[in-house]
Amino acid sequence: EAFEMVVRHTRNYTNSMFRNYYRHVAARTSKLVGEFFTDISLYILGSEINVNDMVNELFDSLFPLIYPHLIHPGAPDPPVETLECLRLARRDLKAFGPFPKIMMTQVAKSLQVTRLFLQALNLGIEVVNTTDHLRFSKECGRALLKMWYCPQCQDLLLAKPCAGFCRGVLQGCLASVVEIDGHWREYLRSLEGMVKGMKGTYDIEHVLLNLFSLAQDAIGHMQKNAGKLVPTQRQHRSAWNPEDQVAEQGMMGATLVEPQETLSGRKSNLRAHSGFYSSLPEYICSHSSTVHNNTFCWNGHEVVERYLPSHLLPLP
Repeated sequence: EAFEMVVRHTRNYTNSMFRNYYRHVAARTSKLVGEFFTDISLYILGSEINVNDMVNELFDSLFPLIYPHLIHPGAPDPPVETLECLRLARRDLKAFGPFPKIMMTQVAKSLQVTRLFLQALNLGIEVVNTTDHLRFSKECGRALLKMWYCPQCQDLLLAKPCAGFCRGVLQGCLASVVEIDGHWREYLRSLEGMVKGMKGTYDIEHVLLNLFSLAQDAIGHMQKNAGKLVPTQRQHRSAWNPEDQVAEQGMMGATLVEPQETLSGRKSNLRAHSGFYSSLPEYICSHSSTVHNNTFCWNGHEVVERYLPSHLLPLP
């Protein structure tokens, strides 16, 4: 969900850039941008989409939309044949300079790491779901019955279990689950190691939130070199070759978003769950109807003024 939110914000930023600076094509680029970020979401979820093809498709489609309007503002759209010609010529012309390749490299690296990270998270979810359906032993069932319902058999309807007694019972019931604790901690340490490496070009949030800036730089490169592209376009037998020079437009400065290391910042969240299994008895008892200060509570046999574990009881 967090990754989807980043993708959604990035799509909105990119569409806003086109609306603010290329209004004449913004309605049509919105569809291309939407398809591009849909592919990114599908890739993160495991779809076998080639990242280079994804980026090439975006720029191949942008070129015939934007280029004619840059060199001949206000003119009607050229014929379909010309648009297709421009689309096919984009890579040979290197119309967007080095920026498509830069985008490919950054997006590919960040998406690959992100997909691996999500696969690792899903493994953890499977483990949690498996332990969620454990069957408890008969001894555990009897201990729970004794803890929660035996006071009522003695007309002690208001008596509540001592928190210490509850923890002892739950530790016995969850002994097999608590054994997972060491493996669980090692799993989270591995996740932390992955998070530490998700920086710079491997940090999906940093990369995606700067994609609109890369796209803008790419269009700026094409704008500066639009005049040089016209004769080359003729070599591809374009049916529409206006000679007007492109008018200078104020380009939005590349607003770089500093690396927030947001996933690295969430390391503490991972670490906070490292004791998930070992702390289950304490968590359940603290969120149940028990007497937390262990005074005037049910110890499994009677209501006592203060609960003491059996190994701490005074010798007779």
